[in-house]
Amino acid sequence: MSRSREPFINLVFYHAFKQPFINPFFYLYLQGKVVGKEHVPKTGGFIVVSNHGSNFDPPLLSAAVMRPVAYMAKAELFEVPVLKNAIKLYGAYPVKRGAVDRATIRSALDYLENGWGVGIFLTGTRTADGKVVDPKPGAALIAAKAQVPLLPVCLWGTDSIEQKGKKFPQSTPVTIRIGELIPPPTDTKRSELDRVTALCTTKINQLHDLGRF
Repeated sequence: MSRSREPFINLVFYHAFKQPFINPFFYLYLQGKVVGKEHVPKTGGFIVVSNHGSNFDPPLLSAAVMRPVAYMAKAELFEVPVLKNAIKLYGAYPVKRGAVDRATIRSALDYLENGWGVGIFLTGTRTADGKVVDPKPGAALIAAKAQVPLLPVCLWGTDSIEQKGKKFPQSTPVTIRIGELIPPPTDTKRSELDRVTALCTTKINQLHDLGRF
C-alpha cells in the first residue's frame, strides 16, 4: 500500500537541516526567491524535474518545494558509516558512477511508493548556462512506471554559485520557479517518453527565460 507522506523521522531530519542551514544560505546569502509554491503536491509521490547548474541544487530544490526530495548520490558516499546514515535520512540513494541501473530505478520507485518526492535533473549533468539541453528520458520512464506526476522546476542563477578559482560559494541572486504539474506518460513506449520529456524541457526553459523574479 502506498504512503501519502514521507516517514516521520525523515521529515524531522529534513526540517532540522533546512531551518538552520539551508534556509539562511538560500534566502539570505543567495537572496533566494521562490515562485509557484502552490503547484507542489501536499501529499503523495511526485518527480521534480529541473535544470542543473551547481552542486547546491539538490538541497535548494528540496527547500523550495517544502518537502523532502530524494536524489541520487555517488555510491562511494554510502561507504562512509556516519555520512551514509545522514544522507539516507535526507533522501539520498546510491548510483554507480556513469550508470543508472535497475537498482537505482528501483530505489526511486520505492521512495515514490513511500510518499516522497524524487528529484531528477533532465540533462543528468550541470550545464554552463543553466538551460536544459540534450534531456534524458529517465524521469519520464520512472513517472510512467510509478504513475506519478512530474513537477517542472527552474533554477535560475545557481550556475553562478560555483566559480572557477573561487574556494567558497558566491553570493549570487537565485530564483526558483515552479511550474504546473505534468501528468505522467500513459505508457513506457519511447515515443511517449520522448513526448513528455520534451514537454518538461520546454516548460523548464520557458521558466528560465523569465529570469530573476
